[in-house]
Amino acid sequence: MRTPIVAGNWKMNKTVAEAGPLVREMIPLLSQVNGAEVVLCPPFTALATVAELIRSTPVHLGAQDMHWEKSGAFTGAISPLMIRELCEYVIIGHSERRQYFADTDESVQRKVAAAYEHGLRPIVCVGENLQQNEAGETAEWVAGQVRAALTGLAAEQVQTLVIAYEPIWAIGTGKPATGAGANSVAGLVIRGTVASMFGEATAQAIRIQYGGSVTPDNIGEFMIQPEIDGALVGGASLIASKFVALTEIAAKAKQAKG
Repeated sequence: MRTPIVAGNWKMNKTVAEAGPLVREMIPLLSQVNGAEVVLCPPFTALATVAELIRSTPVHLGAQDMHWEKSGAFTGAISPLMIRELCEYVIIGHSERRQYFADTDESVQRKVAAAYEHGLRPIVCVGENLQQNEAGETAEWVAGQVRAALTGLAAEQVQTLVIAYEPIWAIGTGKPATGAGANSVAGLVIRGTVASMFGEATAQAIRIQYGGSVTPDNIGEFMIQPEIDGALVGGASLIASKFVALTEIAAKAKQAKG
């Protein structure tokens, strides 16, 4: 059974001074959660602080993005060498990076390749917008994003991958997808695409998260689905009680399902 993975994407929230109290509140509670892997993804400025606080705990650390080059004249960018000093995971291709910072399928592929080259585990985000969803283009669009992101990888690398399905129309809107709808995309589209590229065993090994207005009230609907293995959590990850609660629910739902 695939181990559930719940990642908290803080986005552009929490100063260093604010990150410390939040993590100190979370750690004793998250350390008691069994059966789920937990990843915190604070802003770059807070990575070192959070890394120190989660040392010797079961909680993992992730960055929200990175450049594909090791170093160079890329003002404002963060390289994989800088990330790996602190982190195990890195989010790549989030819809906000694609929308506001010009990430493309090509740049996502280069970042994924660089992550593996430097010992990082990518959480690759894919998802369609409302217009594409209503036009019935979800499968074609998401499959294309998956194919582009994984091009050039070996099956052994892909098996350690996490893919987050985030329908853009559900992110931060309070209107999540249905559990059945997200499960269909995760299984038929995402796993199906991976199977066509790398074989069924690899497709069954990857973990697929759902992201988009995830809360303690709706996480159970997604975690009972057979193809969904966790959640990429936005706003709820900024409130310790909510993030811990949905992590507990995710772990219990997966255990019951398994």
